[in-house]
Amino acid sequence: MPIIGEVRVNERIRAQKVRLISSEGKQIGILPLEEALRIAYDERLDLVEVAPQADPPVCRIMDYSKYKYERALRAKRARKHQTTIVVKEIKMRPKIEEHDFNVKKKHVVRFLEHGAKVKVTMMFRGRELAHIDLGEKLLNKLAEDVKDLGIVESKPKLDGRNMVMVLAPLHLSR
Repeated sequence: MPIIGEVRVNERIRAQKVRLISSEGKQIGILPLEEALRIAYDERLDLVEVAPQADPPVCRIMDYSKYKYERALRAKRARKHQTTIVVKEIKMRPKIEEHDFNVKKKHVVRFLEHGAKVKVTMMFRGRELAHIDLGEKLLNKLAEDVKDLGIVESKPKLDGRNMVMVLAPLHLSR
């Protein structure tokens, strides 16, 4: 079996008989491999195995280097148009001072403006766990302050000693 993505061409085809498709796309029929290769060479093209799992394998007459080039172009175009979503994380504690909260909020705003999702983690230590409502209020206040740039993708949830909320930029949520 060939490696995934590898295509057998010309003499690398192992079958005795093949189902041949012409360069125009018309079925020629089932022929011995030697005859199919001769027809391909007469047209100055390659014999390419397009369906090796079929019985007999299906081969097509084509310019293999042009086919490979076009396939690489399609793959490059697909990679170019895909978007990667970056998730940034901001950590804070429930006893955070107002100035520190504003600095963290500026970071969240910057991340959302650049199109990244933001995971906001409220960390609780010791007795702070008795006051998770304070942490939830702070997270909700942050979500309210940045509502023109992003929406809450996942509401604040307690996960062990941390409360986590995810904010997504508005252009991703539409």
